[in-house]
Parts: sequence; structure tokens; C-alpha cells
Amino acid sequence: MSDGSVQQQQSQPAVPLLEEQRVGEILAAVPERGQWRYRPRRVGMVWRSKTFRIAAVFTVLALCGLVILALVRAQTGTEGFLVGLGLAVLPVPLLMTAFRWLDRVEPEPWRNLLFAFAWGACAAALIAIIANSFATRWIATATADPASADTLGATVIAPVVEESAKAAAVLLIFLFRRRDFGGVVAGVVVAGFTATGFAFTENILYLGNAFGEDQQIGNSGLASVTAATFFVRGVMTPFAHPLFTVLTGLGFGFAALSAPRHRIRRIALPLLGLILAMGMHALWNGSGTFGPYGFYVVYGVFMVPVFGLVTWLAIWSRQRELRTLATELPAYAAAGWLTPAEPLALSSMRARGLARDLARQRHAQAGYGALGYGYAPAYGPAHGTHGRIAAQVRSHAKAQAKARGQAAARAVAEYESFATSLAFLRRRAGRGAVEPDFTARELELLHHLWQRRDVAAPALAYAAQATGRLRPHSMAPAPVPQQYQPYGGHNPYLSPPGQPYHQPPHGQQRYGNRPPQHPW
Repeated sequence: MSDGSVQQQQSQPAVPLLEEQRVGEILAAVPERGQWRYRPRRVGMVWRSKTFRIAAVFTVLALCGLVILALVRAQTGTEGFLVGLGLAVLPVPLLMTAFRWLDRVEPEPWRNLLFAFAWGACAAALIAIIANSFATRWIATATADPASADTLGATVIAPVVEESAKAAAVLLIFLFRRRDFGGVVAGVVVAGFTATGFAFTENILYLGNAFGEDQQIGNSGLASVTAATFFVRGVMTPFAHPLFTVLTGLGFGFAALSAPRHRIRRIALPLLGLILAMGMHALWNGSGTFGPYGFYVVYGVFMVPVFGLVTWLAIWSRQRELRTLATELPAYAAAGWLTPAEPLALSSMRARGLARDLARQRHAQAGYGALGYGYAPAYGPAHGTHGRIAAQVRSHAKAQAKARGQAAARAVAEYESFATSLAFLRRRAGRGAVEPDFTARELELLHHLWQRRDVAAPALAYAAQATGRLRPHSMAPAPVPQQYQPYGGHNPYLSPPGQPYHQPPHGQQRYGNRPPQHPW
């Protein structure tokens, strides 16, 4: 070995030897995390960032919206676009309100619904316009028969493309927001919002083109093509697109209720719903080819009955969700987490609303009285400085009391939401879909309920009495029924004494099974 290499090795710093007895001493010299000069790099972890995912989805939908806006405006013109936009927006609030009313038991997060609507209005509409136009032109070129190509495109190509594009939004929420996708009602609502967005964009296009046609031939008023188009699409059949896509949503909803072990069923049900949606859409689009009365026959014989059947099924599913609360929550009442009256009140939409109103009213009155204005005589006309000060004080007191009432109502609403999630979590476990974090999620929900029980429990107990759901013979606590056995893992209310969660969290006393007293 040359002298140069020996000198180079001697000039390099020595590598610390790994000695087991000195490992702690060596690692103790590592600086704190805030003083690190080298930080672990995330390789391939960008998509896991929530901020990146939100920004990516927003960017894609925004680009689709800009492109669809340019395409529709190019086809209808500026005036036609504005007229179509003003008329197409009218059915949207009604449809959204109807779906939101259906979703009151366990409401879908607004972020999911807004995503579904934006996907239908932007992404699905853009896919449909491009794919339908390309397919129709290709068929017309191949067959040299433009009329047949238009008919084939409307009855075959459009239903397949449009329903597949709309179903993609339901699929994405089903896969990536699985915990929010609780069952049939969730599938109906998500599909309904997606189809409402799609119909909104499509109506702008149809109404804008109708307005342009009226401008060319000089029609106006009720006899115009625009008025006729709006009557058919906005008055007679605003539910057409939502009805088609809801069939797909039903398939995903029934799949969500299936146990994970039923993989074939979880795949087949959404596909069956999608096929039914395509078939119904094709029948509707082809009604014009069945003769002069084909539209009315399809509308009266198929569309209206199917709409009534789907509406009944959705309302029945909502009532079934309420019965789930009445079935699953008594186990927690028997364990002392709830009063016997709460499952009865939580399984009634009327009692839930009454409990929120009672909490708002009572806590607002209590807050106003606590500030010394409960029995204060009415002031006369505010004259001078003292009168103005008194009026300002009373106004401030009213604002504070109103804020306290709103906070109490919000606490009851949150309590109802957490209790609903708890019941559905237990229902899924009972069907064999025990999630790995079942125990952690159950304890978290119980913790949220415990933090709000002082406000919510008396209001719900009184609401159960006021609505006639609680009777004297139903006040006595019952033992834990046989069907409430653990589904694997830890079960908090069946833990033996001495286990960590045998007592309520944070050292608070257990909420006993006492008959609910009149709180006010």
C-alpha cells in the first residue's frame, strides 16, 4: 500500500464502532427534531397528502368546467347561454332540497355532495359531449346515413356513455369515502346530486339552442320553442336524469350493506344498477321513435311508476335507518351510556327536531335570566344617555342569550349525529363487517356523546315524552339483550370490572338508567 493512501486513510474521521453498551450514549447525542439538518424524504407519498388530493380534484373539475363552458357557449351563443343558464338553474334547488331531506338521518358530508354535483355538471357532461359527438360522427361516416346515426347515438351511445360517466362519481365516493357511504339512502343521494349537476349542464345546452332557434324564426312567449323545452325538461321531467342514475346508486347502496365476504354480490349489484339505468335511459331517449304518442306512453307507463317505486324505496330505506337506531342503541342504554328514552327519541325525526328546538329555547331563556333580565320590567322610551345605555345592554343580553340557545341546539344536533354513527357502526359489525379500528371508533363516539350529554339527554328525554314515544312502562331499564354480543375485539359495556373502559372516560360518573325527569 502506498504512503499516499495510508495518509488519506489516516486523515479521514474514524467511524464510530457499534458497541451495544454504548448505543444509548451515542444516540443520546443526536440533536432534537427541530435541529435536524437531514430530514426523511417521502418518496412516492405525494398523493397521500390530503392537500394535494383536494387541489388535484379541484383543478381537474375546474378545467372540465372551463372546457364545458366554452363548448356550450360556442354552440348556443352568449345570449342563448345566459337564457339557458337562467332557466336551467330553476329545478336545481328543488331537487337538491328533496335529496337533502331524504338524507336527514345520517347526512352525507357536503364535500361529498358538492363533489358529486360538480362531477356531474363538469366532468361527466364533458365526457358525454365529446364521446357522443365522436361516436355519432363515426357512425354517420361508416353508414353514410346521418339520420340513423343520430337515432342510434341517442338510444344506444348516449345512455351508455352518460350513465357510465355519472356512475364514476358514485364509484369514487364508494371507494374513497367508504365510511360516509352508509347504505341505500347514501347511494340514492350521491347519485341524485351527480345527476342533478349533469342535467343542469345539459339543460343549459338544450334551452340555449332552443332560444337560438326562436331568435332565427322570430318566436316568443308561451308559443316559443324555449318555453316548450323548459316545460318538458324543467316541469314534466326534472327527475329524469336523477331517476336513471339513482338506479345505479341503489346498486352501490345495497352493495354497501353487504358483508365484505360477499365479493361477487358487491360487484354484481352496482353493475346491475348501472345496466338498469342504461336501459331506462335508452327507453326514454327512444320514446320519440315509437310513434306520435310514444313519449306519453313511456312517460305514463314507465317513468312515473318507476319514479314512484324508487321514491317509496328511498323513504322506506330512510325509515329502516331510523329503526336501526331503535334496535342498536338500547345496548348502550342498558350499559348506562344513554338513558332509556334516548333511543326512542333518536329513532324519530320529529322527536329529534323537537329536542333541538327545546334546547335552543330553554338555554336562551336561561341565559337571558342569568344575566338579570328574566323578570326585568320593560323599559320606557329611551331618552338621554341612560336610556341608550339600557337599550344597548338589553340588546347585548339578548344576543348572548340567542348565542347560548344556538350553541345548545348545535350540541343536540351533534349528539344526534354521533349517536346515529354509533348505531350504524354497530349494525355493520353485526353483519360481519367488523373494521380493524372498530373499538377505537366506538370509544371515540362514546366520548363525543359523553361530552354533550348534559345538554342533549334532558332535551331528548323530554322530546320522547312530548311525542308519545316514551310511556311509563318503558322507563324501566332492561338487561343487555342476547343479540348484543361482541362482534370480536373489545366491547366496552361488557368489560369486566377493572378493565380500562369499564368506567366512563375522564373519571366522570356513569349516566345511570334512571327514569327521565321533566327537565324544565
